[in-house]
Amino acid sequence: NNPHYLILLIPFLLLQSCQTNQESNNVITSDITNFWKAYDQIQTVEDAVSKLRILDSLYFSKGTIGLKAIREVRNYTPQDYLKSIDDYPKFWASIRENTLEANKIEQELEGGIEKLRQFYPDLKPAKIYFTIGAFRTGGTVLDSLVLIGSEISMADSTTVTEEFPEALSHLISHFKTNPNKHLMFLNIHEYIHTQQKPIVYNILSQSIREGVAEFIPTVVLEQATPNPQIEFGKQHANRIREVFEKEMFYANNMGKWLNSNATNEFGMRDLAYYVGYQMCENYYNRASDKKAAIKKMIELDYNNEAEIEEFVAQTNYFSSTLDSLYQTFENKRPQVISIAQFENGSQNVNPSIQEITFKFSEPLATNTGIDYGELGEEAFPKKTFPGRYWSSDKQSWTIPVTMEADKRYQFLITNNFRTPEGIPLRAYLVDFKTRKE
Repeated sequence: NNPHYLILLIPFLLLQSCQTNQESNNVITSDITNFWKAYDQIQTVEDAVSKLRILDSLYFSKGTIGLKAIREVRNYTPQDYLKSIDDYPKFWASIRENTLEANKIEQELEGGIEKLRQFYPDLKPAKIYFTIGAFRTGGTVLDSLVLIGSEISMADSTTVTEEFPEALSHLISHFKTNPNKHLMFLNIHEYIHTQQKPIVYNILSQSIREGVAEFIPTVVLEQATPNPQIEFGKQHANRIREVFEKEMFYANNMGKWLNSNATNEFGMRDLAYYVGYQMCENYYNRASDKKAAIKKMIELDYNNEAEIEEFVAQTNYFSSTLDSLYQTFENKRPQVISIAQFENGSQNVNPSIQEITFKFSEPLATNTGIDYGELGEEAFPKKTFPGRYWSSDKQSWTIPVTMEADKRYQFLITNNFRTPEGIPLRAYLVDFKTRKE
């Protein structure tokens, strides 16, 4: 997860909560105070049951709708909180003072929101909730709620990270950037997300959506983004574009570009932020009406393919049109070139065949994927496991089958098959009928 701006939109949830007097404001920080009351009490008991009871009574039960929302969107369980409290005492001691400063920046954040409104007069109201989570996001949104994970967003270079496991290693470098000094930028970024339309989950749309929320604050606040991915991206712009042009069509490619520690050739996570940022910067710089450009970016409809394609074209970011890049991608995809035992589509297949072997146009990695066709499970050959195997050259794959006479079979070889470089197989529908005995 990107410690700055991990975004995840989910359908609207009706979240009920006892309202505090603070919640009449646009910036609510009472969850932080409640967390530390619970934290101190937890230190006085030894058993997990008592600790969980304290956590619930002093933190969860008194929580704002923002706390309930961030727990929902990040799937935080009570055990997640308790484990983080027990495992990282030095961290919590070092972060405490910073988090308790949250209530002092309300006026500053309100001023930033008003600056955003000057550039985008159609700004809809949203509330900002400073909460404490368990290390899965520094900031996210749910509908009109901005949800800040203060344990990440309010850290700084002095925050102690020596207790962190490998899974949290990305936070070590993040904390060195003093995220608590960039809370205005973070909140404007997240506030913009509350204004955007729902996302289509592909890497191009995700990149644009993040790019919009990352670029516009640089205009509104007249300051550079603190996100290191942007500076790194500009230093490696041509190569990043070249790789993204190929990989944006790949299956299972999200982790290499967004919200993951998955390895890539650049050694820098979350470069989708840079790609989207650069597209938005290009679009804005080319626009004659800057305010209209901001309105267009915020109101992009990610479910409208034609609108997204038009926007991408106007950014002049890619080396060619999306259609051309997609055709290049299609031309490079591996294919199933034949079935060893019979011809696909045959109506006279021997029902006594016990194996089906698929031959590919090139060697593949060992990822596999097989699914039902439109005829469903009934048309799938009986499963016999184990027995599936690859040829030594990885250019064919065999599955064991048990089939009946005079029956139509249908199933799909999916694009989960891919080359060692990650290029997905062109999906292949297997459809045939066995002959009568």
